[in-house]
Amino acid sequence: MDSRFSSSPLSERPREVFRHLVEAFLASGEPVGSRTLSQRLPLALSPASIRNVMADLEAMGLLYAPHTSAGRVPTERGLRLFVDGMLEIGDLATEERSQIEARLSASGRRLEEVLSTATQMLSGLSRCAGLVVTAKQDAALKHVEFVAVAPGKALVVMVFEDGQVENRMIQTPPGLPASALWEASNYLGARLRGRTLDDARAEVMAELESERAALDSLTAKIVAEGLATVSAGSAEEKTLIVRGTAHLLDSVEARADIERVRHLFDDIERKNDLVRLLELVKDGDGVRIFIGSENRLFSLSGSSIVAAPYANAAGHIVGVIGVLGPTRLNYGRIIPMVDHTAKVIGRLLG
Repeated sequence: MDSRFSSSPLSERPREVFRHLVEAFLASGEPVGSRTLSQRLPLALSPASIRNVMADLEAMGLLYAPHTSAGRVPTERGLRLFVDGMLEIGDLATEERSQIEARLSASGRRLEEVLSTATQMLSGLSRCAGLVVTAKQDAALKHVEFVAVAPGKALVVMVFEDGQVENRMIQTPPGLPASALWEASNYLGARLRGRTLDDARAEVMAELESERAALDSLTAKIVAEGLATVSAGSAEEKTLIVRGTAHLLDSVEARADIERVRHLFDDIERKNDLVRLLELVKDGDGVRIFIGSENRLFSLSGSSIVAAPYANAAGHIVGVIGVLGPTRLNYGRIIPMVDHTAKVIGRLLG
């Protein structure tokens, strides 16, 4: 998590007023007034004194008044200060941990099923949207074939053992005989069948480079280009799963909230932008939090993401899972929930 505000710039009295105000706001979603705070604060402060402190906090850019004569709510800068320096992150109850582990373990053997269950579960527990970004899974190959489709072009058809079928277009030399595509199909099929691209790529390329493959130069070129094309496409593809977007409408009351959620749905539709945002999480260690306009994607919708990376059996970060919702998320509960879910997925991958 961002450590810019790990030590609060506030003295004790404004710090306590600010902390209780934010906690009350996150619990209710409503502006918080001085009278409410006077009942919550352990300090003996009158509503008038509290209003003076709130005015100072507003001047610092940590609070604002959404309506005339209303209470105050934290700004995005104020939420960042609270999350990084004042938030008390609890631990999940043993029962909740067991529930998450049991549901994910029972979801099925395929990673796609585990991730779909995880996002649906996070959505239900948080009453927000659950989301995950994962690299395309490298399943074992069942069949590989090169098919001529036009002069200078061939299609690489791959059938995977999990039932997926993928096609990649490659360029071929002018006048390439049909026998070269047939020979390339047999060569790659024999070496990839029952193995993943990652497993076999280096071995095949080494054989081609050392000229140990009993192939003529044109056929070897086709094999190398086909292998490079399918490997690059597989590595670059990302899958985005979003579940529970209907929860984002649960607390919509005012017209402004409806507009905010409309912008949020637009943000979700921009899949590539959302994928790039979540990819940033893979560069960090542990849970990352993005609040509102700190990220360009959510500059209009005023939304937050709490996300954590998960690793495969080799310890490599392969995806990110998290929760998307309004900036007034229950951060103290959602952070450990997301963190634990990511760790369980990592154990299942192992």
